[in-house]
Amino acid sequence: MILATTTVEDYDRFLEIFSTKGAEKRAEHGSNGAQVFRDPNQDDRVWVLFDWDGDGWQSFVSDPEVPPIMKEAGHKGPPQAAEVGPRYDA
Repeated sequence: MILATTTVEDYDRFLEIFSTKGAEKRAEHGSNGAQVFRDPNQDDRVWVLFDWDGDGWQSFVSDPEVPPIMKEAGHKGPPQAAEVGPRYDA
């Protein structure tokens, strides 16, 4: 799993591209899906939990076809993966 955050110009436009062109491109790099969360304290920030391994994520972010898709989706900057902390069973 990968947790990432980014800021976007327009949430609805982001979702449209994220769920179409973005989804196709992520699937090419081994993503098994994603859950989007809108930040309750910052209107332009979204958080995404990806069902993805680190190698697939790195392959995706280094793909030269990805930046134009992100630009179309209205990303204000590149997505940043959250630092992984410890895991707890309960």
